[in-house]
This record gives sequence, structure tokens and C-alpha cells, in this order.
Amino acid sequence: MAFMKLGSKSEAFHRDGLSWHCSSGLPSDITIQIGEMAFHLHKFPLLSRSGLLEKLIGDSNQNIGSASLLQLGDLPGGAKAFELVAKFCYGIKLELTSSNVVSLRCAAEYLQMTEEYGEGNLISQTEVFLNVVFGNWTDTIKALETCEEVLPNAEELHIVSRCINSLAMKACADPKLFNWPVSECNVPETTEANEMWNGICTATKPQPTASNWWYEDVSFISLPFYKRLILALEAGGMQPDKVAGSLVFYAKKYIPLMNRQSSFNDATHSKPGSNVSTPSEADQRALLEEIVELLPSQRGVTQTKFLIRLLRTAMILQTSPACRENLERRVGIQLDQAVVDDLLIPNMGYSVETLYDVDCFQRILEHFMSVDQTSVATSPCIVEENQLIEGAHSLTSVTMVANLVDAYLAEVGTDVNLKFPKFHTLAASIPDYARPLADGIYRAIDIYLKAHPWLTDTEREQMCRLMNCQKLSLEASTHAAQNERLPLRVIVQVLFFEQLRLRTSISGWFFVSDSLENSQNHNGVLSLSKGEGLDGGGQVRAGSCIEDMKQRVTDLEKECDSMKQEFHKMVKTKRSWNINIFCRRKSNIGQSKSSKRSS
Repeated sequence: MAFMKLGSKSEAFHRDGLSWHCSSGLPSDITIQIGEMAFHLHKFPLLSRSGLLEKLIGDSNQNIGSASLLQLGDLPGGAKAFELVAKFCYGIKLELTSSNVVSLRCAAEYLQMTEEYGEGNLISQTEVFLNVVFGNWTDTIKALETCEEVLPNAEELHIVSRCINSLAMKACADPKLFNWPVSECNVPETTEANEMWNGICTATKPQPTASNWWYEDVSFISLPFYKRLILALEAGGMQPDKVAGSLVFYAKKYIPLMNRQSSFNDATHSKPGSNVSTPSEADQRALLEEIVELLPSQRGVTQTKFLIRLLRTAMILQTSPACRENLERRVGIQLDQAVVDDLLIPNMGYSVETLYDVDCFQRILEHFMSVDQTSVATSPCIVEENQLIEGAHSLTSVTMVANLVDAYLAEVGTDVNLKFPKFHTLAASIPDYARPLADGIYRAIDIYLKAHPWLTDTEREQMCRLMNCQKLSLEASTHAAQNERLPLRVIVQVLFFEQLRLRTSISGWFFVSDSLENSQNHNGVLSLSKGEGLDGGGQVRAGSCIEDMKQRVTDLEKECDSMKQEFHKMVKTKRSWNINIFCRRKSNIGQSKSSKRSS
């Protein structure tokens, strides 16, 4: 910590209750009243250093019979600052530090302590020391904190902006290249590290090398100053991810609701051992809205997990609709980086219908799809190489979001209060090309059908149209073929595509078998030409491979025949069921006609 010594005389002030007295041996001839504190001093040392006091003392002398009492209630820094000013006027020893230099600089300006009233006056001395303070990270932070005590004066003298610019410059610079004495509070002071220069002591400390070394230090700055620092960092070229990291650190520190568990059993207490007082919900709400506005707008700079946590907290604190819409848009832009557990946001509306806020997720998904469709529409099919890479990344992102949506639907599908239109709209938002495999959407549909057995046949048909049966894996097809919850048409379609797949596989195996036999004969001729025997290990291995393939083909044919028989049984069952219904209806009609004739 830097400090600067002024004056040479020994201490001559003593305090008696709410009064300060100078023990110089001469009786006091003027009293300076600042609030409740009275300073009983002498006129000459004061007027010889201060233009304002010279004027006030001169005016008081013209008023005959009036007491030499001056009121300085507007003095920046109050009685504490004037005590140091009085010592400076008397030449008594005092120390300038980062904790008192700002108030002294403002008080000196207020009292007009310029070079006109003595060389090396208080304005110039404090300015010299401020330049030293601005060269030290920790001292600058302390000086900035004290600016709040004399804010209008500090703003007028540009001390606040100078502090912020100094911090921004150091944070943007590489700490390895400059000897910034940072994180001083975590390093014990040593006398070996102190250096003296022109009466000014500067304490140098080991500097950290991590890129986030400044996060914790600036988190102690009040929000108005912190906002200005973030803007200065961006103007200074700070990387957006580092700016976002600082905002995340600041939000987690001062918004306790951010640290809640992501479940319905949220803890309502702050972390144990935390020495930060819990702000009110109104303060947290205001801070969260400010943080959202300060977050960099670039995609992927802020973690999606943190954005979703901000969105959850914004819902709890009931922030402005603009704030929540901003967060939903940010999450939607990088939805491919999210995980399902984070997106299961509890429903906090007044009319709670569903367990989770499905409407919020739908809005987030719409933001992602609108951005993706815009990028696809503006990019032609045949583009340059770098654009092809971007197109591939876009397709990958849509596929990841498709898997995310299917997993989300499987989670919320168990909710009996989730209406069919909402489920259908969410599932239909994903285009077919984004699902290279239909197992995810099939699982979600099956879960929803199981939890909603009262759906009509039409709704079941509409639901299953979302699923491309050709993209089901063998395991999913086997399960779907035996799934009684699916409409019969879908089961028949699954069996048809599975049979088609088996035929293709069998044809492929026959083609491979013929190719290997031809290759074996060709290799045999070559080996004879080289004088090699036909009873080598290569011939035995080739023969064994062919036998294995033939056995595999036989197994596939048996499996295909079995599925055909199951299919015919199912069709017969369906036909007999229709015939029985038809016969019953016919007999009922006959009975009704005979009864009419008899009557």
C-alpha cells in the first residue's frame, strides 16, 4: 500500500470531546465548526494556505463585535478531512494514503489551496500522490471506493473516471508484462517489498498470472462504478469471455438466489460462511436486470448454464418482461450448448397447469429455430469452402437441439396436465432432416401415450406422424412392432420398413459372399502360378468366412419369415375383428326388421 509523508512538526492537536485544540501555547482566535465538531485554531496558518479561509476570515474581521466562528458544513470529507487539512496548514506530520487522498484532494479544491497560497500546497501534493495511487491496482480500488463519500466533488475533479480508466488499463494488460501489485489483500506485507521514492512508499506484491485475477477485486466495487468499469473494459479491448466471466462472478456474489439448487426444494439461505449481507429482493432484481444488459451479446461467450440460471432467478424475482425476453433470446441463440436438466424450469405462474414451464422452453426453441432458418435462407446450397464449414456446423447444431427437444419431451411427457397441442407443437418444431435417428422422438411419444391413455385415435395418429419409421433402429423397431399403444397403421408401417431393411441386408450379404468366392478363386490361381499349395491357411480362413456368412444369411431369412408370420397373424386378427363387428351389426339389423314385421 502506497503512502506519502507530509510535514515535519510533532503532533500538536488533541481532542476533548467534540472539540479539537492546538497546544501551541497561543490562545485560539478562530473556531471552525463542521457538523458537531469544533476546531479551535489560529487564523494565520489557515489563511496563508487557503483562499477560501482567507476570504471568510477577512469578512469576519470586518464585522465588528462578531465572534470569529466559521461554518464549513459543506466541506467534502467533513471533520475527518479537515483535521488533516489543519495539520497540513500547521506543518504537522501526516500521511497521505489511498484511503484519505480523495477526500483531501476534494477538500483542498473546496478550500482553494492552490500554489498561489504557498508552494507545494495541498492540491499539488494530493495530485502527485494520486498519480502514484493510479499506478497501483489495489490502491486505485481503495481510492475508487472512497469516491462515494465525496461523489459530486470526485466526479467534478474526474477522479472517478481516472480510477476506472486506470483499473481498465491494468485489467486489459498482460499482468506478466507489467509489475501490477494486485490482490494485495491475500498477500502478507513484508518490509523487503517496500520501496521509497521521493518520500513516497510503494509496496510491490507478487502478481498473479491467471486471466481472471481481477474478478474478485472488482467485485467489491459498487454497482454504478462497476458498470462504468465494464464499459471501460470493453472500450479497452477486453475479450468478451473475460468480461462475461467478471459479470458471472459479480452476479453470483450479490444475487443469493443464483446459488439456489435447481429443484423445487430450493434452499432459502445463503451459503454458510459467507460474509456478504443478503440484499433485498428489490436490490437483487435491479442488479440482475443490470447484469443482463451488460452481458456481451456474442454467441457462446456466456455459458448457457449460467444464462438459464439467470432466467430462473429472473422468474423468481419477477423482473421486467424485457429482461426475461432478453434472457430467453440469449439462451435460444445457443440452445445447442444446453442440457436437459437445466431446461426443466419449474412453472412459477399463477395458474400452474404443468409441472415445468413448457411455454418458456417453446419460446426459447422458437428463437433458436428462427436464427437457424435465417442462416439457412441466406446461405445458398453451393457455397465456398469456409461457408460449407459453417453450414455443417449449423446442421450439427440443429441435430443437437433435436436430440435435446426429444429428451425434454420424454421428461415432461409424464405430466398428465401437459396438453396434446403443446406436446405436438414442440415435437413438430424440429424438421425431419434434423433427426438422423428417430429413436428419441419415438421414446418421447411412447412415454406421452402411456401417461395419456385417453387420447383419441386421431390424436394418436397425429402424434405418430411426427416419427419417421424408416429412421428407427432395429431395437426401436422391435419395440414398436410389439407396442399396443401405437395405432395399427403405424405398427404395420414399422413391420414393412423392417422387412425392407432385412431384404436389403440379405441382398448385401449375398453380394459380399459372391465377391469373396470370386476373390478366393482368383487368389488360388495366383498361388498356383507361384508354386504354392492350395492347402494353406489362407484357403481355410476364406472357407470359414464364407460358411459364417451363409449361416448369417440363413438366420436373417428365418428372422424375416418369422416377422412375416407375425404380420399375417396381425392382419388376420384385424380382419376377423372387423368381420365380427360387421356380423354383429348385420344380425342386429335383421332382428330389428323381424321385430317390426311381427308388430
